Amino acid sequence: MWQPNRAQWGIIWPLAALIVFAWPPEKGRGQSLLVKAVRWAADPADELPALPPPLPMGLDDNGEAVAAHDAQEAEYYARFNGSPWTRRRMQLKAFADPIDPTTERQVLVAAAVFGALAAWRLQKK
Repeated sequence: MWQPNRAQWGIIWPLAALIVFAWPPEKGRGQSLLVKAVRWAADPADELPALPPPLPMGLDDNGEAVAAHDAQEAEYYARFNGSPWTRRRMQLKAFADPIDPTTERQVLVAAAVFGALAAWRLQKK
């Protein structure tokens, strides 16, 4: 039975971990496990405010809705401009997968194939 050598394990383990943690969800919604971990590490208590979505067109005449939206934005920017550490945490909390999920899957499969070829080339004769 084939047993990987030390150099091959050095390729197999990190590549397997990358694929497991970076693989996007099947439905195209949500984030990969890696993105979820980064977002949770940035704000584990969920205390940082998120940037509110733009005000819908129909509510621009509603003074109370505009005031509430402006208050949310003011709180967000007050915290964002407060300190560099808080700014960085807020940026990480808003982090999303950098590329389209279908492209990400293709890139990860290609990395797995090239990693398998590299591990195979390290086979001692």
